[in-house]
Formats: sequence, structure tokens, C-alpha cells
Amino acid sequence: MNAEPELLLDGPRGRRLCLELAAELSPDVRNAAFSLAYELDPGKGTSTVMFALSSDDSGDPGFPGGAPSLEDLAAELQSIDASSLTSGQLAAARECSVRNARYWQEPAGEDVLASLPAVVDAFRPLAEQVLASPTWRSWSQPRRPEQWAIDWRSAEDPAPLPRDPHQALSRWAKEIRAEEAQAARDRPQNVYANFSGNWWSFPGRLLRTVGAIPAALNLVEDSFGEKQATVIPVYGSGRTFEIQTAEDWILLCRSFPLEVTASRRHDWFHTTGRDGRWVIPDWQLLAGEWDAVHLTTAGYLHTAGRALQVGADTASVLAGLDPDSTLWLGDVAREAEAPRQLWRQNPNSDDWSLVHSPGR
Repeated sequence: MNAEPELLLDGPRGRRLCLELAAELSPDVRNAAFSLAYELDPGKGTSTVMFALSSDDSGDPGFPGGAPSLEDLAAELQSIDASSLTSGQLAAARECSVRNARYWQEPAGEDVLASLPAVVDAFRPLAEQVLASPTWRSWSQPRRPEQWAIDWRSAEDPAPLPRDPHQALSRWAKEIRAEEAQAARDRPQNVYANFSGNWWSFPGRLLRTVGAIPAALNLVEDSFGEKQATVIPVYGSGRTFEIQTAEDWILLCRSFPLEVTASRRHDWFHTTGRDGRWVIPDWQLLAGEWDAVHLTTAGYLHTAGRALQVGADTASVLAGLDPDSTLWLGDVAREAEAPRQLWRQNPNSDDWSLVHSPGR
């Protein structure tokens, strides 16, 4: 598939990356987006409150001369010079996009703003610059043999890697079908009901690895804010299904569909606005053909958080799987001979430092 702007602009996480990147490149975009996103935020005035640092009689607080309009923002976006994009700027925008993903409630105001047609159209020149960058090429690479498993506990509390994926998948299959049956009996019929449950799209007990450390330590959806991590070197092989675009996720769902309508209906309605039947891949069946599934960063930005049409009346959402992560379905990954590493987040910073790398 050619690197068309839609690889970024079709997906809510790709659009959020564009908004964060534009705000970094232009203070005018940052100011306009802040004001407009606040007005679009579902928590306006409650969970989200704007505090004025200054005001005058001519417009909104902090925006002398009047509040910015959508047209003002679009004009600023189109005027951005992104010819000198750096890998650091792209990495920071990716972190913000991942950190703000949420699949259990309505999208934040920034995500709503980034989805408006006028804004999406104005993103196009910036998206083209991103897709032409060396960073984007690295974000589209398939799984590397060398991987890292992240254990958010201290290195003083060592634990083995998860093993026996077949048993884990068998247990998951029984549990998710039981959950779906119970949800169909017990959960409210009103899709607007303030009800949340299991919203992710994959089994949680399988070995999951990432391709780059320390970058992956900041690429965690629904993070608990951990400040230290034990990082375990892993070497894996086998048949790997690559998710490069939304079409790849759709193919998995069509080939191995598992209905999760009752258990996901409320959460995924809140995050996508769609009410209907939902499916995810049946990971137990999928394991009969594939040893691992790898989600590239490009695939994440194009796919995550969207209501993707799978069949005539079914759709799916990829939720909870972080960019450049691999889910191991077969028993083909092992801890490498290299030592484990302990990383800690620096105070008042998103950066991480290697504390020590003890021998095994």
C-alpha cells in the first residue's frame, strides 16, 4: 500500500499525532487547538475546566482579539513548515497520542477536534511530511527477532516470562465466552448507560514484547504511571502476522471472528459512536495458523480506536495493544542470554534512565 496521507488521517491516533506535532511546531496552533478542544470536550466544565490567566473585553480569556475559530486553526495548520521534522518531535507526538487513547468513554476534545473534516483536510501537508520521513519508514518495519518484555515490577522481584500460551488461550476462550453470556443477561440494554467493562481486544495473559527500549516505556495505553520497569531481552521466531493497516486487523476478524457485542457494546459505543454487533479475532483459533501477531507503529496509528467494518452488520475495534508490540500465540519466544535491565523514569520528566543491567 502506498504511503498515502490516509494512513495517518483515517485513524484517531494518527490524527492526534498530527495535532500534537502541529502544536509543537506552531504556538498559534497550540493556542487555537487548546481553546477549540476545550469547547468540544465531553467533560467541559466538569472534568475539564479552563482557567484564565488574563482577559479583556474583546474575546475569550487568554485570546486577545477574540476566540480562535475553526477556520483560524485550519489556516495555521496549512501554513506550518514541517520540512525540518526531527525524530524527537515525532517520538514526542507519538507518545502524546498513545497516552491519550481511551476506549471506555467519549473521545477527548482534542481527538474530536482532530476528526473534524476541515482539520483533517488541513493536516494533509503535515501528514505527507511525516510519511516521507525516515522515522515513518522505521515505524512500518516488521517485527525484529530481538524483542523486550516489560515487567513493571522491580528487578528485586524477579518473575519468569509467561509460558504455555496454548493453556492461556484455552482459559481465555472459556472466560470470554462466559463473560459474553453473562453480559447479555445482566448489562443494561440502553447503550447510553454509564456502564463500563472489558474493553480491550486481546488476551492479557500471553507474552507481549516490544521492539525498542526505552521508547516503549512511554508507549502504554491506559498506563498506571509506573516509574520503574524491569526489561527482559527476548528472542522469538515463527510465523508472524503483521498489522500494517486497518485492513490487516479486519482480515483477522473476518478469518477468525468471535462475537463480543454484549461485553463491549457500551464501552465501544462511547468511544466510536457506533451501536451494533462487535467482533474481535478468536485468538485461540488464530494460534493454529500464526505464532505471533505484530502491530507496527504505522498500523497502530491507522487502526487503533476505530470502528472498523468487518461484515455487513459487524465491526471491530483494536484496543489496548500498544504500538510496535508483539503478542506471542505460540511457544516460540525465549528469554535471551543477555541480562535483564532495570529502568527508572527521571523525576519531573518523561525520560527513562538505565539503572543497572545485572547478570542473570
